[in-house]
Amino acid sequence: MNTQEQISTHPLPEPFSGTKTILALDLGTTTGWAVRGYDSLITSGTVCFKPRRYDGGGMRYLRFTNWLTEIDRLSGPIEAIYFEEVRRHVGTDAAHVFGGLLAVLTSWGELRGVPYQGVPVGTIKFHATGKGNANKDAMIAAVRARGFDPADDNEADAIAILLWALETNGGVA
Repeated sequence: MNTQEQISTHPLPEPFSGTKTILALDLGTTTGWAVRGYDSLITSGTVCFKPRRYDGGGMRYLRFTNWLTEIDRLSGPIEAIYFEEVRRHVGTDAAHVFGGLLAVLTSWGELRGVPYQGVPVGTIKFHATGKGNANKDAMIAAVRARGFDPADDNEADAIAILLWALETNGGVA
């Protein structure tokens, strides 16, 4: 796999417990991710799915499929996936990339029997900052206040999604 990836590992903050492996994603050309592993450690980072010079149109999606499979192999088995559910994009290209990655993610989950759930942007922002329209800097600051050190807003969003999933039991609590 030839993707650029940054990884950070963090101990699981109290009072989280359990052994369920959960993956949280901020889908995009630079995808932010966070995993709460069976060992209760949170690992997070970013991975770039930008097409290379001679790539065909579907290569970013094949690399994403391979990346998901590798995360599942190394940290899994993944038992639940949460992702940022974006309803409005700034540009057409961003919308196409999001839609393609979402299609891969949902089909990957369906093939393996892994449940997945989209979380609205405002829900994530409100849970992390108390403000449903928080900007990128506020999201990074909120995640840092929780003891994490995200490389960028993509990783911060993924961590915030994971924390939301853990603290609300996937929106149930």
